[in-house]
Amino acid sequence: MATNTQEVNLAGMVMRHSCHACAFFHSRESEYGVMLPFAREGYERGEKLFQLVEPGHRKERLQRLADAGIVADDGDPKGQVEVRPWEDAYLRGGRFDQNAMLALIQQTLENGKAAGFGLTRLWANMEWALEDLPGVEDLLEYETRLNHILPRYDDVVVCTYDLAKFGAGVVVDVLRTHPMAIVGETLQQNPFYVPPDELLRELHSR
Repeated sequence: MATNTQEVNLAGMVMRHSCHACAFFHSRESEYGVMLPFAREGYERGEKLFQLVEPGHRKERLQRLADAGIVADDGDPKGQVEVRPWEDAYLRGGRFDQNAMLALIQQTLENGKAAGFGLTRLWANMEWALEDLPGVEDLLEYETRLNHILPRYDDVVVCTYDLAKFGAGVVVDVLRTHPMAIVGETLQQNPFYVPPDELLRELHSR
């Protein structure tokens, strides 16, 4: 697991290592309560912020960031803060291609380093997986395969899930794909995590 040169504060925990966490929230307000301080800390340190949101929510996200003193996209000539709609990430071409998305995540982390950002903080809303589009059924395999990639980097990746939209069965499976989890607005080591090779074998046998 790669280590960070600076401490990262997220949901009540201080980290000095890379992180792939799932976060479960009952409301958008609780999500912002946890994730905005995490984003603001990175912004103030000059780190890269990369966020993936529902297209209809992007305007509100930009306003929330602005209210927190975070300048994004067109107002950000340094390219420090990028807020992409799902259509430009998970759902390019009207479908989910997990290989293309894994490549995009890796490229984003590498580009952040190449551009001089000490760390990339990635905040991804995951409700795209509820869309009626080809490939979305590969959500769990994608989340699992991220665990082959992310430990090579010192960056922090948080995948957020709306508990009002995802069923209990999906939530349990998602938990198994993340080494860390934010539950009740607190980050913790995830006792339900299953190493990627083991979980991939199980998923392929289903």
